[in-house]
Amino acid sequence: MRVDRRAFLGGTAVLALPAQARTVPAMLVADRPMPAPEWARMQRQLLDANLAACEAFYAQYVDSHDRLKIFERWGANDGPDDAAEATNDWFLLHALGGSDRIRTLASRFWEGHLRQFTAARTIDVPIARQGMYYREFPTQMDWQHNAEGLTSFNLMGLSIPRDAKLLARTRRYADFYTGRDPDAPNYDPRLKMMRSLLNGSRGPMLRQATSLDWAGDPFDPAPFHMEHGETTYQETLDHYAEYGDVIGDNPLNLQATTLGLNAYALGGGERFRTWALDYLSAWADRAAKNDGLLPSFVRPDGTVGGDWWKGIYGWGFSPVVPQTGKREDRNRVPRSITTFMGGVVMSGDLGFIDLWRRHTARLNDASRNVDGVLSAPTMYGAQGWYGWKPGRYRVNGFEIWYMSQKGEDRELAGDDPWIDFLEGRNADYPVQALGVDLKRVADRVAARERDDSTPQTRLADWPIDINPASVKSLVQLMTGGLHIARPPWSKSSPSQGGVPLHCRLRYFDPVARRAGVPADVGALVHRLVDRETEVTLVNLGQQARTVTVQGGAYAEHRIDAVTMNGRTVAVGKRDFTLRLEPGCGVRLALAMTRFANRPTLAFPWDR
Repeated sequence: MRVDRRAFLGGTAVLALPAQARTVPAMLVADRPMPAPEWARMQRQLLDANLAACEAFYAQYVDSHDRLKIFERWGANDGPDDAAEATNDWFLLHALGGSDRIRTLASRFWEGHLRQFTAARTIDVPIARQGMYYREFPTQMDWQHNAEGLTSFNLMGLSIPRDAKLLARTRRYADFYTGRDPDAPNYDPRLKMMRSLLNGSRGPMLRQATSLDWAGDPFDPAPFHMEHGETTYQETLDHYAEYGDVIGDNPLNLQATTLGLNAYALGGGERFRTWALDYLSAWADRAAKNDGLLPSFVRPDGTVGGDWWKGIYGWGFSPVVPQTGKREDRNRVPRSITTFMGGVVMSGDLGFIDLWRRHTARLNDASRNVDGVLSAPTMYGAQGWYGWKPGRYRVNGFEIWYMSQKGEDRELAGDDPWIDFLEGRNADYPVQALGVDLKRVADRVAARERDDSTPQTRLADWPIDINPASVKSLVQLMTGGLHIARPPWSKSSPSQGGVPLHCRLRYFDPVARRAGVPADVGALVHRLVDRETEVTLVNLGQQARTVTVQGGAYAEHRIDAVTMNGRTVAVGKRDFTLRLEPGCGVRLALAMTRFANRPTLAFPWDR
């Protein structure tokens, strides 16, 4: 190990050093040759494959004005939120080390789709007659769909944190929900609640919702692929026949707190963090007073009572499917865990995860034998628990374990090949996982090439499943992170859009002054425990590369020390910098204190 005093460790914290550690305020240098690992070659191959596939996707589905080439509609089935998802994970690809071209296309598309749906109008649906977007945001929709539509937006700060337009929009969007914007009185700061499930830039819906509000203007679904299998417009209306009771708060609204997290992390001010934590804490209090269960309905007066299980997408929400006449369970409450994960990032308080451990225990305590099999409930209604599923309830177990890193939570996470790898039992996982994503890119390219749809036979949700961006393996292996997306990629990823990146490490190129690993560099996180992380960094090229390693997506984790080639160097800061000589690599053991820092999206050299 050498040290290069031309560059310095980032951050400001001071650490009491272990006896064996040296304080070296300089860049570390890896100068021992390392044979090129297969996983590293495949990481670079996957980044390149994503770029080529995304460029071809853009050429086919986006016009010269950066608008999505689709049949434009309003509605929860196939509305503007689905259009916004066409380039999901492109900003994340760039933040991992993908080409600047990916970021450019993703930025162009975001601007184009804002113009497109500001201009698009309904005829029958009242709230969108003057534009489906107002002030560059959906006029009024629920937060299952609002969050999905913000999937790209909520990750932009990883790549462009100094963008003035991004900060202005994030502050504006957040203030639709802080109670500060008089034109969008969605939030009651006194009761610490949202006033309605349907909300947006034109404020909350404070009347009974109609099927028309949800389904959009009349149209003939025959030429289109319909996500829910409808064959007539009436079936589309009937899908939402039981979606009327929108007044009052719903845990889906907690997804708005990600705007508070990002507004704060971009430098928008402490008040955004305070609001988000106040709102999350109010829901935590409601759960504590509701026998440990997060309710799905808060009455307009701010109280939670015997009808706590009501609400659209709530504990007791099992509407009739018009095509079958049967009821389908649609409890979306468990998705709210992602917002409490954001609460931990903002506060460092793992009590937000303790809530979900108690929540899970409460459901397992309600288990019973069903046809001779111990089963846990997933629903609750006027007659009590229902929706029984075999085995223990562990819907959010993976996220509980990931955030807490407690041994007692490991069983909740269940069996997972990535965890097996992290625990030293599945050495082939990196190559296998990268192979899966490479195949996914190829499969999506093939789907695009055989797609014979036209803009007049293509709804907004159609391109989502053709978008080739494939990042799950990169997020896991490079950052030790979670890829939480819509649709879910595995049983360990809840189906929720708009979730910020949760990871152990991030990388930056201090020479190119951008996010992501430099060219030719591969990274593999081998081990994750509460206070330790092990990672290999390798340079596959013939030119020296410099990489800055940061603790967490938002620099929320402190890197206390680095052990390299048997020697320990004290850090005590958010990040450190490593020079990789050509063809060289190194395995590092990092001592870390998780959630020790306030979140920031500023690049290391700007802090």
